[in-house]
Amino acid sequence: MKHVPAALPRWIDVLLLPVLNVAMALFAAGLVVWAIGQNPFTAVQLLVQGAFGSELAWSYTLYYTTNFICTGLAVAVAFHCGHFNIGAEGQGTVGGLGVGLVLLAGDAWLAPALVVPLAVIGGLLAGAAWAFVPAWLQARRGSHIVITTIMFNFLASTLMVWLLVNVVKVPGNQAVESRLFAPGAVLPSAQAMFGALGIEWPDTPLNLAFGLALVACVAVWALLWHTRLGYALRAVGLASDAARYAGIDPRRLTVIAMCLSGALAALVGVNEIAGVHHKLLLDFVAGAGFTGIAVALMGRNHPVGIVLSALLFGALAQGGSELVFEMPAFTRDMSVAVQGFVVLFCGALSLMLRPPVAWLFGRFVGRAP
Repeated sequence: MKHVPAALPRWIDVLLLPVLNVAMALFAAGLVVWAIGQNPFTAVQLLVQGAFGSELAWSYTLYYTTNFICTGLAVAVAFHCGHFNIGAEGQGTVGGLGVGLVLLAGDAWLAPALVVPLAVIGGLLAGAAWAFVPAWLQARRGSHIVITTIMFNFLASTLMVWLLVNVVKVPGNQAVESRLFAPGAVLPSAQAMFGALGIEWPDTPLNLAFGLALVACVAVWALLWHTRLGYALRAVGLASDAARYAGIDPRRLTVIAMCLSGALAALVGVNEIAGVHHKLLLDFVAGAGFTGIAVALMGRNHPVGIVLSALLFGALAQGGSELVFEMPAFTRDMSVAVQGFVVLFCGALSLMLRPPVAWLFGRFVGRAP
């Protein structure tokens, strides 16, 4: 095609195309709103205001963003090693189980300053251990990691139900949940942290886990692009045969990448169990593991992009709930549909606009074919 350059600047692939894809998704969602007889511009205004219009809105948006950052990083680390980890949902569940069991066992006789870090470590180890089995089956037996991680999601859910019903459930309580953890044996909330600085903040689910998620982003960036291990992981993902010829063992790197991925997904359990609910309960991951796939794809598997795309999905989750409340004709199912449009245009159709953008860039910059 005339005026089409062989390669595009990175800012087009990383920044411009995702923004255009999001704009197309919002346009499609606007058509749905218009079709039900509502004003699309009013809907967008309510969505933005619900997500960013107050301290309360910001807190809930960042709370959702925390989970999406963790699962997005989990998918990205495995993807850089050439594997598609669909098991972040189950790894987050087992990670939360590890957090809860440590707190239930130690909150009565260990100081909060000791038992909470041990619970975080226990959750990370549990998530890594849950990812180890599919990784080992892929590396040693050739079992496809997509299939095994999907299966392990169901196994994690079943394990959680069995433990809550038969082991840790409070006797006589109709709810399938554990007892509350001891006061103080939890992650500090944003309200408590800001209150210590003399700043008033609303009571919301936002807690220290958001800071842990940002630290994880920095750690993943440093690992993948500034360490020998990260170089080896990316080499296996780009060309496993060439990596093997260079002396890198793809089987060992598969296990390492998946264990790191499982530990990152377990941060969802840290956020929900130690930071929000303060007890073990069912279905606390609430689909964040699957949303993390879209977050990673939209963020181009880079920590910075993952933070931005996680913020977008967090805003859609929080703003969508406010939109449902303020605009009754816009149902909760439609709110999910808006997120589906974002997944469609930023995931499956993420490269649809690349040819025309490349043509326009080549035409106005004046590059030869």
